[in-house]
Amino acid sequence: MSSIGTAIVNGTALNNAQKAVLFADISGSTRLYEALGDECAFAAVDGCLDILRHLTVVHGGMVIKSIGDEIMVVFPDAVIAAQAACEMQMVTSNRPPVQGFHIDIRIGFHFGTVLEGAGDVYGDTVNMAARMTEIAQARQIITTGATVAMLPPIMRAGTRTLSNLAIKGRSDDVEVSEVLWQENAEMTMMVGNTYTSEAGEPSLLLVHQGDHFIVNLARPSITIGRDELADIVVADRRASRIHARIEQRRDKFVLIDLSSNGSYVTLRGEAEIQLRREEMVLHKDGSISLGHPCKKDPDEIIGFSVQQP
Repeated sequence: MSSIGTAIVNGTALNNAQKAVLFADISGSTRLYEALGDECAFAAVDGCLDILRHLTVVHGGMVIKSIGDEIMVVFPDAVIAAQAACEMQMVTSNRPPVQGFHIDIRIGFHFGTVLEGAGDVYGDTVNMAARMTEIAQARQIITTGATVAMLPPIMRAGTRTLSNLAIKGRSDDVEVSEVLWQENAEMTMMVGNTYTSEAGEPSLLLVHQGDHFIVNLARPSITIGRDELADIVVADRRASRIHARIEQRRDKFVLIDLSSNGSYVTLRGEAEIQLRREEMVLHKDGSISLGHPCKKDPDEIIGFSVQQP
């Protein structure tokens, strides 16, 4: 989101902005170092953090810093932060153990106003996100009730209230909630499966080799590329690892090309359009080809259709 104010602190310009701040911490790293030794444990921890950094970027977030066995990242809103947190847990939980030790993570996040500048963020929102991470256990995602209230109903159904806790610096207790990434079907669907949109809201249907994907308020962005961590994975070598992203902006669906070779879009009844590091609003229905015109190789195109309520 755009900044909503500017302040000068110690000669540095800091902007007020609305962000979701997320901390992901590797659980039990001390025990890991004791069991595996410094070199092996460091490699395992660093490999896990690399995955978390990658997933942050894939979901449109920004890595602020790494602090030992923890990363601090920001996302533009609470929905994307929740989606990214779920995928972080899913991906790390499915990794094979290292010499018999499974590396688990705990995640805390909170949405609110931050001061941002010089590549960092500061303020109460950061402190609250850090506190949520302290509360989280291995394989848990913890956030505040205020953040949960910003999620659409289909995502709120995948959370549960834990308790009200006294937080240092707060006069009132803070409601603490857990995002149930393992137990709730809607939450797991956010990282690659299909579900229907809420009644009354537009959605975008994407079809790739028989698999269906939906972009809507519950899942407002989706990535396409050769990388196995992309939401829609393509095999075409002319496609980039993270080739493009489609995101919902209010009632519109925007294709954002992130690639080297470009994306080729054909709207029904219109001529094919090439995008290279550009954006385009998708409307009606049509097809997307990655890295080459559709007519050169129509085997792996992605069909799309805007579904109006």
